[in-house]
Amino acid sequence: MNPFTTLKSLVVPIDRANIDTDAIIPKQFMKSIARTGFGVNLFDEWRYLDHGEPGQDVASRRLNPEFTLNQARFAGAQILLARDNFGCGSSREHAAWALYDYGIRALIAPSFADIFYGNCFKNGMLPITLDQTTIRSLFDLVERPDGLQIAIDLRSQTLEVPDLGCLRFEVDPERKRRLLAGLDDVALTLRLGDRIRAYEADRRLKEPWLFPQFDNSPEGHA
Repeated sequence: MNPFTTLKSLVVPIDRANIDTDAIIPKQFMKSIARTGFGVNLFDEWRYLDHGEPGQDVASRRLNPEFTLNQARFAGAQILLARDNFGCGSSREHAAWALYDYGIRALIAPSFADIFYGNCFKNGMLPITLDQTTIRSLFDLVERPDGLQIAIDLRSQTLEVPDLGCLRFEVDPERKRRLLAGLDDVALTLRLGDRIRAYEADRRLKEPWLFPQFDNSPEGHA
């Protein structure tokens, strides 16, 4: 997982509350656990005017010009702005994979669904919660012709926003530490590899009956 320290990016808004994980990545695309390749189907039912299926060439599909991700002025945005309860619904981690694969690195909303919120940290994205008044101001600013650029500093837990100045956000210290270091659950476990191997070796000596020795000879398979 790539570390997250600072980010300065254009903001893309999706002015809806209760965006669920089936809207983020529809269920028919959840046929892989590779973590990549889901970005082209992010918000599929809103992004395209026709129904999509796995493996379909998206270049031949009709884009919805009204959807913000399809508008040229938001091209390249890595920060997504939304309303309350973003990521609700099923607990599919594919939703976080799709956002990250598309290029989203931070999300700003008044609130997030708990499981989705945790999945963001596990996949290298920073979800930021701000109060409703600030969120309304951000939605106003993002509609300017030149858009809205925000600078995020995770170490100081601050946002630099034009006209609003320096805003502070809260984040769990342990999740912050992992994100800064680029450590997901697997990476954290692998860091303890020597201790795990030592424990297993000691257990083999003390409780050998838990580790049966299989006979690999031809006779043993008769």
